[in-house]
Amino acid sequence: MSRAAEFSESPLRRLSGRAGEWLERLVFSSALYRVLLFGSTPASLLATPEGPAGDARAGAAILAGEWLLAGERLAAEDPFKRAPHPSATASLAAASAKAPEGASPAAPEEALGGASEPVLIVLHGFRWLADLASVDSDAARARARALIASWIERYGEWSPLAWRADVLGRRLSAWLAFYPFFSTAADAAFRRRFLRSTARQARHLGRLARLGGRSLGPAGHGRLEALVAYVEAAACLPGGKDRLSKPVARFLNELERQVLPDGGHYQRSPAVHLAVLDMLVRLRATLVAGRHAVPPGLQAAIDRMAPMLRFFRHGDGRLALFNHTTEESEVAIDAVLKRADAPGKPPASAPHTGFQRLEAGASLALMDSGAPPPPESEAYAHAGTLSFELSYGKERVIVNCGARPYATGDWLTAQRASAAHSTLVLADTNSSDFLTPHGQQTGRIGRRPRHVLARREEADGAALVDASHDGYEPPFGVLHRRRLYLAADGDDLRGEDRLARIRVAHAPLAFAVRFHLHPDVQASLMQDGKSALLRTASRIGFRLDAVGGRLVIAESIYLGAAGGSRRSEQIVIESTLAGEEAVVKWSLKRLRGG
Repeated sequence: MSRAAEFSESPLRRLSGRAGEWLERLVFSSALYRVLLFGSTPASLLATPEGPAGDARAGAAILAGEWLLAGERLAAEDPFKRAPHPSATASLAAASAKAPEGASPAAPEEALGGASEPVLIVLHGFRWLADLASVDSDAARARARALIASWIERYGEWSPLAWRADVLGRRLSAWLAFYPFFSTAADAAFRRRFLRSTARQARHLGRLARLGGRSLGPAGHGRLEALVAYVEAAACLPGGKDRLSKPVARFLNELERQVLPDGGHYQRSPAVHLAVLDMLVRLRATLVAGRHAVPPGLQAAIDRMAPMLRFFRHGDGRLALFNHTTEESEVAIDAVLKRADAPGKPPASAPHTGFQRLEAGASLALMDSGAPPPPESEAYAHAGTLSFELSYGKERVIVNCGARPYATGDWLTAQRASAAHSTLVLADTNSSDFLTPHGQQTGRIGRRPRHVLARREEADGAALVDASHDGYEPPFGVLHRRRLYLAADGDDLRGEDRLARIRVAHAPLAFAVRFHLHPDVQASLMQDGKSALLRTASRIGFRLDAVGGRLVIAESIYLGAAGGSRRSEQIVIESTLAGEEAVVKWSLKRLRGG
């Protein structure tokens, strides 16, 4: 039976939208389904996957009852005991009959101390076991066992968020990986309870994998994460080895869809790219350790993704700040690349993912030259089309503002805006429109650029990228074209931003070309008002000249560093589209002797 046929024959798959979601919840929360999850309890694990690295300081804090989850602090020895867990089956059918159309069923997890969904996802994902494992003490082992037992007691039966495919997959991978750590000195009763729950969760994840699509959770790399756990469970649980082929086939099908031909991940986020490559490398190590064959598709994806990870690195070794990314740790990135063991220089152009890399001398410019990711997978997308970043040596000069990974509300809205990126902003409007029904951010994009075109030319060590997008066509009938040129010596970066009307209109439109500066860069305007001087922390100087607009210096904020937000500045070229076309030309040149 083909994969498509298998999906089409599932009654759950034939239903779409909220109706299908409600039916799944009714089925999964039923007493009959609980019976269907019964099966033999494994006596032991055949193997354990390779787990992520942890932070001993965070582990010590957990032992002291202090949690940092999704950027929020929580004081609790056992956060799973902070609120009673209502039965997942209680009155669900009645609630569905009374709920307003389009509403979601109430999640039992939402009662847990009033915690936000991002906090609950991290908590139920159990990756914090890596932090306890880094402490490597009897007390840390005992706490890990107590927390796992507490979770099994309250969430051992299906509930909407804790058993969502991506959350379940993350938890299952963590439980399997750190079993050797927390099972040391564990009594037989704990081991039996743990292995029974692990097997039940693996069975449910297998059913979700067979359903596919929305059943695997929100679109994006979380689905890949769930399928990785599905493969790991088959490789680690007794009897699963003989059934490994189907989990591997489903995983490879999703992997092929998400990893593009140029090696980029389809969500277009350097941070997600790093996480996915790390996931793939660890899965490969698990298969090798269990003496299973490494699928060619898995190895090919690693071989393509490693050079693209190098593509996204600035001179300081950390990541460029596109699409919900922070700098990340240089040491962590090096570790992933070392374990990937996939040589290959970063490409100059990533046409499928939609990025350009201009490198000459000590300068490196990275440019977003692609459309937002496909609908339903754009949770990490920012309205930064045609934005760019520039580093010189190991110092960042021009940046995007970056992101607080777990931001909500006004912060999420602000960091995703076009104005938070080094690009042109027309009429104080985003190039992609984020949907905010009832004042709530959904992560979804409504209006978006339909066509983002990029052409690249290279000659004698110099590079030119000529790109355009139509994100401003629906509201204003205007196209934005940006040209970036980097000279062969790397000391001369030139740009041209052009707005052209494609519909008849007479109202003038103000626009701004923004250059966000790294917090370590100081800026000052020259007396002519057409130039600005920039100075890095190491006293390297640059001069920014502009024609076609007025230069001003404004406040900005930098969210890319691990230590939190930092105040910074931005240089803004202000101008107006009054006729059929407006052009701003600018150059950024390194000062000789500075």
